[in-house]
Amino acid sequence: MFSSIQNYHSFLATNPTGCSETVEHYLAKIEAQKHLNAFVETFADDARQQAKTLDTKRNAGEPLGKLHGVVVSIKDVICYKGHKVTASSKILENYTAVYNATAVEKLLKEDAIIIGRNNCDEFAMGSSSENSFYGNIKNGLNETLVPGGSSGGSAVAVQMGMSMVSLGSDTGGSVRQPADFCGIVGLKPTYGRISRYGLIAYASSFDQIGIFANSVDDAALVLEVIAGTDDFDSTASLQEVPNYSEQLTTDKKYRFVYFRQAIEHPGLDKEMAATIQSYIQKLKDDGHIVEPVEFDLLDETIPTYYVLTTAEASSNLSRFDGVKYGYRAADNFNSLQEMYKKTRSEGFGKEVQRRIMLGTFVLSEGYFDAYYTKAQQVRQMLCNTTNEVFKNYDAILSPTVPSTAFKIGAKSNDSVAMYLADLYTVFSNLVGIPAICVPLFKHSNGMPFGLQVMGKHFKETEMLSMAKSLEKK
Repeated sequence: MFSSIQNYHSFLATNPTGCSETVEHYLAKIEAQKHLNAFVETFADDARQQAKTLDTKRNAGEPLGKLHGVVVSIKDVICYKGHKVTASSKILENYTAVYNATAVEKLLKEDAIIIGRNNCDEFAMGSSSENSFYGNIKNGLNETLVPGGSSGGSAVAVQMGMSMVSLGSDTGGSVRQPADFCGIVGLKPTYGRISRYGLIAYASSFDQIGIFANSVDDAALVLEVIAGTDDFDSTASLQEVPNYSEQLTTDKKYRFVYFRQAIEHPGLDKEMAATIQSYIQKLKDDGHIVEPVEFDLLDETIPTYYVLTTAEASSNLSRFDGVKYGYRAADNFNSLQEMYKKTRSEGFGKEVQRRIMLGTFVLSEGYFDAYYTKAQQVRQMLCNTTNEVFKNYDAILSPTVPSTAFKIGAKSNDSVAMYLADLYTVFSNLVGIPAICVPLFKHSNGMPFGLQVMGKHFKETEMLSMAKSLEKK
């Protein structure tokens, strides 16, 4: 309906009932495309009331928020007070949030309209959106294909015009990978740039709220609104938040680097590799410096990521036991331990159970040093490598995914193949740097794919400027 938030705001300036009309448009789009299963629930009554309030506010000449009337959807792991949030899991069935996530609080403060919650992989664990209690999500460009995961519903919502922007969460690529599969912009900021308060935890030292949008400009504006310090999250950065949307430039020449092993990896689709290599030459021809460096730890990133994140998940998900809230198994057990076991066996899906068990194993006596400690050492090596690279370069270029979107069910019985879908995205989560997927290319199979730009810690302005420059080519 609108090409950008700026375009939308121009429409509102001359339309007294613009917010209300827009909400009805998006609700109709959601209903017409409900077979894609991108939404778990719409907040129709709340959205209509908020739209009416905002129309009155605008018509009265009152100051307007930066996201005035912008229709936003949120992944079903982000709390919105008075509304259900279930992490797309049976174990949190019918749970209602008792407070707002800080990111949601900031959206509402700047006049955004939250239209609903998006379906996702259960507890954000997955790369295909096939692990939800509410069923598979379909890619709107080809309904036989996955939309990526875990934030698949959020990606499809923006891809198919069911919301203007959407919030997801990115633990190892769960915003960038579905953005790539769906042909839209996916932004993961620096760890700590956005408060995690009100985000249901998967792996606390990796999780970060991310943004889906149709353009880099829209992503920058939303980041400007929801980033910043938070007394409720000790890991939220105290660094000042720039006015990202006003500071983006596209006229600079940059020093880019790429990992040779990433571009030449045997798991990368041959056509995608050739396209990216051709694009790298184009960047050089345009006056940018683009150079390869050796990166011998690429194949270690996936096992390191899964050892550490499953360990953290084992701890974080221990709270879901059927005692205080959420699903509880039927009362035919003889002990508290039996109730725990039965509740968690029935309440968690197979992938979540797999990751909890793996995490518990790597934390167990006799295996802690062999797995968890070693993985932390590799993580530190990756951080050291990143610091060295950024002494000489402005950003790292990389594929976002090894292939375009694959068939629903194609990798369901092969966990290793599924985990390898995260080959290029887990690196930025391991080292905490910002990353963005920019939709640039189209495969001969008809599906989109993009290029990933990874920037320096808290240098989102520069990274977004680079992404906007690539977007314009």
